[in-house]
Amino acid sequence: MSDFNLSAFSDAIADIAAAAAPATASFATHQRRTATAFHWRDGYFIAAEEAVEAGEEIELTLSSGDKVKAELVGRDPSTGTALLKPTGAPDVPSLAKAGTVRPGHLAIAIGNSDGAGLAAFGTVGEVGPAWRSMRGGTIDRRINLAVNAGGRFEGGPVLDAKGALMGMLLFGPRRRALVMPYETIERAAATLREKGHVARGYLGAGLHPIRNGDTHGAMVMSLDDNGPAEAAGLHLGDIIVSWNGEAVHGPRDLIRRLGPDSAGASVTLGVARGGERRDVVLTIGEKPLN
Repeated sequence: MSDFNLSAFSDAIADIAAAAAPATASFATHQRRTATAFHWRDGYFIAAEEAVEAGEEIELTLSSGDKVKAELVGRDPSTGTALLKPTGAPDVPSLAKAGTVRPGHLAIAIGNSDGAGLAAFGTVGEVGPAWRSMRGGTIDRRINLAVNAGGRFEGGPVLDAKGALMGMLLFGPRRRALVMPYETIERAAATLREKGHVARGYLGAGLHPIRNGDTHGAMVMSLDDNGPAEAAGLHLGDIIVSWNGEAVHGPRDLIRRLGPDSAGASVTLGVARGGERRDVVLTIGEKPLN
């Protein structure tokens, strides 16, 4: 067995980072910090949704140091994805899609800070099945990273050992680094490019968690005029305890079910009202943009 060449390994990581750097840009967020964006394709850039604010001017600093204005095409809170369109279509490369991702694979996070390249590497800690985000988005795979990357990497690309794109770096609870997978970004970006937003399910009710003896659920605290909940006959004080027969433990359970694929669907809500249980059939609406 040949000796492991640490210097060659170090150079290989640096070379991957250098090759990817021209695809990245940085921008000042509405929280006055720096975040990363990267070129997706056709002149469009991907960024972390929570780092951009509608109506604010966005200026991207490319790896060349050039600065370009960018328009927020759309944002999808359910997948954490924002789509940006710079003016002047800067000539920057795109990143190829990565192949199979397995626990233990090398993971290289790439960032940009005012044009300067950033890189951090570690491993893929976990690869799991599709999951539902807190805002109802369907995420194609669960990819958690064992990578020590700071806030400037947020929204940047995560690469494999071949320099191919696994997805976008985001931070979950307790600042745990995770990857928004390539496939999820691809789906969100296509919809944002076409419509400027990703539809989300809408109940039209303000909800509050409730635990009253054996009754756990989401209490209706307000109703939107002519919203789906009011149209279905829900009342103030109703406690939603189930969704199509599955227990609801609080508002978060409901929000997770109100993803882009839920609008227009008919569901049966189990409701506790005045000490009695009843079923209410409701057609989920599409959340208004405002």
